Amino acid sequence: MTDSPGAEHRLLTKGLEEEVYTGTLDADPVPLSHQIAADLSGFVTEPDARNVEYTTDPYRSYQVLLDRLMAKRCQLRRYLVRVGDYTLIPGSTLSLEESDEFVISNPNNPYYRFIRDTYGTTVVTASTHINVGIPEPDALIAAYRLLRAEASMYLALTANSPFLRGQPTGAHSNRWLVFPQTPTDIPFFTNHDHFRKWVSEQIESGAMFNARHLWLSIRPNGDATPNKIERLELRICDRISQPRILAAVIALFEARIWQVLESLERGDRDLDPLAFRGDRELQEICLRNERRVAESSLDATITDWRTGDDLPMREWVEACWRGCLPTARAHGFEERLAPIGEILADGNLAQQWLAQVAAGLSPREVLRRSIVDLTEIDRQYDPDCPSPLPPDKT
Repeated sequence: MTDSPGAEHRLLTKGLEEEVYTGTLDADPVPLSHQIAADLSGFVTEPDARNVEYTTDPYRSYQVLLDRLMAKRCQLRRYLVRVGDYTLIPGSTLSLEESDEFVISNPNNPYYRFIRDTYGTTVVTASTHINVGIPEPDALIAAYRLLRAEASMYLALTANSPFLRGQPTGAHSNRWLVFPQTPTDIPFFTNHDHFRKWVSEQIESGAMFNARHLWLSIRPNGDATPNKIERLELRICDRISQPRILAAVIALFEARIWQVLESLERGDRDLDPLAFRGDRELQEICLRNERRVAESSLDATITDWRTGDDLPMREWVEACWRGCLPTARAHGFEERLAPIGEILADGNLAQQWLAQVAAGLSPREVLRRSIVDLTEIDRQYDPDCPSPLPPDKT
């Protein structure tokens, strides 16, 4: 799929951060990030050496964005085969790891030591962070308020961390169920000045180690945050391994942001959660929704921030998706939203994997199959991506 001709000027800039585990074809993680970061430009360590991060520059075009991400992903795949016949391991938790040991990638980094000593392996997770550029700071904060109120929807679409220690945990996103929101009380900021002052106070008090130590489902961000912010970072998603699904999630995110920006132009507050409820109540609704969705994803019952009523997550996603189609059409990316319907029909990866376990497979067998399946999806973008099986078996 290519972008609609002439659509690029109607699109916001988008950049990606992808975290992924590295390891064996048997789905066991291997700590390689320090070696990868030393050998490959554009790859950086995470605090634990079993996962590595790479990013894209921001692009308006969906196709260019996906192409750049897949180029990085396949570059990593080729490197892993070259150094030891390793691969990328699906999922967003250390699914099969029996030990609670934190394998620190750089003991000389004080932030990494702080994370290890404070949180342990609860934060050794893999995810996809989606950054969308919004140049006007107060408009960015307005988008933050709406998308934070709806962030659980994006987790429901992407959950894929149902295993820990080789067994189903009972949750669909164990990653988000245990990930510590930090600080524990984070406001629905009223404007950029409120955000800037609040972050500075948290750092001064010690509640945050630095400006990056703001861990929640979505956050205002920028190269000089909190003083300068220019992008909204969606952090709640489990790692999105399938490019078509990734594009659909980005498209839903972008369409919703456009709806906020256009409502601001009209001067209305129909998409401002603070026009409907107080800050404390909104925080409670979000935390409750995120916990329920981490447990049951698309099968969860959540609370609508606007009405206060409970409803099935699938109905909420369906309504939001269909409500975004006209906006996406106006900006030239309506076709990118189509896979949302497929997820609603087929389930997310966590639900598909758990169905395979219910049919008799072990979590290790599920992950082995997924390693093959996801590699073949990557090879559709780059045929030079190494296959995890000998050529006569692929």
